[in-house]
Amino acid sequence: MLALTAAGSLFFPGLYLLSKRTLRHLVGRSEQDAAILSTRLVSSVQAVMASTAGSIIAWSCRDVMEDRHWLTDTYILFATPYFAYDIYAMFLCYWLKQQVKGHEEAGIRSVGVAVVGFLRREMLLVLHHVFMVSFCFPASLMWRRGRGDFFQGVLLLAEISTPFVCLGKVLIRHKKQNTRLHKINGGLMLLTFFTCRVLLFPYLYYAYSSYASIPVYMVPLVAPWQCNLGAALLWPLQLYWFTLICRGALRQFTAGRSSTCKEDREDGQTE
Repeated sequence: MLALTAAGSLFFPGLYLLSKRTLRHLVGRSEQDAAILSTRLVSSVQAVMASTAGSIIAWSCRDVMEDRHWLTDTYILFATPYFAYDIYAMFLCYWLKQQVKGHEEAGIRSVGVAVVGFLRREMLLVLHHVFMVSFCFPASLMWRRGRGDFFQGVLLLAEISTPFVCLGKVLIRHKKQNTRLHKINGGLMLLTFFTCRVLLFPYLYYAYSSYASIPVYMVPLVAPWQCNLGAALLWPLQLYWFTLICRGALRQFTAGRSSTCKEDREDGQTE
């Protein structure tokens, strides 16, 4: 148990440092750019590993409550340190951005100012990560008492959308919003986020209702309180983030149409 957690504690920061060093010294990226790209890379690697593990677990468990798969507890133990690492990596990226903007201050005070600013900017994401470690970790390993590996596997599939989210942010950072790659990635991000995050919790309740042969609306009354609490706190976050993604896609679509109309008018005047 401790060995797996220790391995995860070394793997994710180690991959970050290796990627950052490579980008800095072999590719010639700036400190800030290397940190941001490395953070996105590690998040994408973790997402691929999690969704792969989730696919194997969910596919292997025919009985959604009783079937077990060794990969369930193994990956949870290995991946839990990622959420603590990711908070630090996100803070480091934020701090480097502030320094580039000329907002840094000397000594301890600069760290304190950066922490406050970071928490104001990323409070929801930080709370999400803290909740994953403080609540979801014990709920997944102890409170469920070895049952429901299928549901754990399905929950891991939520990470499928993460690589598309990371790629979209990288493309925006490098002013590639109008490229075909960004448009394709945006479509895949919307599809995977809606399917694997927004529809995730309704599907979990539906799957249990089919297993227990009860109506879906009865599931919250018989499900463990930990499941209901986790869904009540995590699902609204997914809905909120999906709304932000949709707003961003709508702004880009509107801006693209405005740009096209302007070009058409200019072409007409030239003719």
